[in-house]
Amino acid sequence: MNFKEWIECVNKMNEEALIFVFSKANEMKHIKFSKTLCGVDFLLNVIDLDSSTVSSLSEELHTADFFQVVFVKNGSGAVVLDGQKIDLRANRVLFISQHQKYQWQVDTNNFEATFLVFQEDFLNDFFADQYFTYRLLYFYQNELPLFLDLTSYAIIQHAEQLSEIKQELTKPLSDSVHLIRSILYYLLAKLNRSYSKHHEFADSGSTESTAFQFRKLAEKHIRTCQRVEDYTDLMKVSRITLNKLVKRQFNQTVSDFLKSRLLHEIKMELIYTNKTIDQLAIDFNFSEPNHLSRFFKTQTRSTPTEFRHDYQNGSLS
Repeated sequence: MNFKEWIECVNKMNEEALIFVFSKANEMKHIKFSKTLCGVDFLLNVIDLDSSTVSSLSEELHTADFFQVVFVKNGSGAVVLDGQKIDLRANRVLFISQHQKYQWQVDTNNFEATFLVFQEDFLNDFFADQYFTYRLLYFYQNELPLFLDLTSYAIIQHAEQLSEIKQELTKPLSDSVHLIRSILYYLLAKLNRSYSKHHEFADSGSTESTAFQFRKLAEKHIRTCQRVEDYTDLMKVSRITLNKLVKRQFNQTVSDFLKSRLLHEIKMELIYTNKTIDQLAIDFNFSEPNHLSRFFKTQTRSTPTEFRHDYQNGSLS
């Protein structure tokens, strides 16, 4: 499947499953992955894009119910991902988590990339590990860059692996599932090791699950559970143990992790919605609007209103 065919597939999905969310002056499209409509047997696909099909890449604001790993071989332009502008350049890999907000600004003159897309539940089931996507440190990331620059040689290697996965997807044999599983695991783990090494995480291949269980729970409950005790109670683990394991894995204390995750969610609401501070205080379980404003200013040195104004006027770095 090339990118034009993928767009046609998406258009079919839009007719049946597109959800529109009003955001500022824009309509934000939410795209759902459908293996039936896309003609694959897995909630996984490999999609090629080049200068002849890049015009099909929508510049509208999107979210999706699947993850995307984008291997940029050539090109320029940018993608705005959760409010942050990331330049597109050769040998850059982009990591887009499910439900993140993204918008393409691609230079159509010279662009070539391959998209690896998959759903979270599928991948966790595929590898029989309920925390697999949470072990990939480049997903659900709000502190570090959502891209990784590789060598030309590494990009060529990954392109060969993606090509092999694509071949097994389009012409499956009885043992295709085993080959796809092994190649995909190697590819994602290799990227995780490179990302971890670049950002000096302690151990990208940890099999200890407590820190990743915490990460998963924080993703699910951050709007209502923001105290360390909320998670120690959920996980039936001591504060000292949880803090030790999270610090070892993510280079942050549990408290700092939760503050960072909460701050990110509030920023996304300020950027992509017109909700008042009063409404946000309710949404994020603050007892008073001024408590939310105080938290936000402590973390950023600006009020929520100032942050929204600065973003809308392009004065944020």
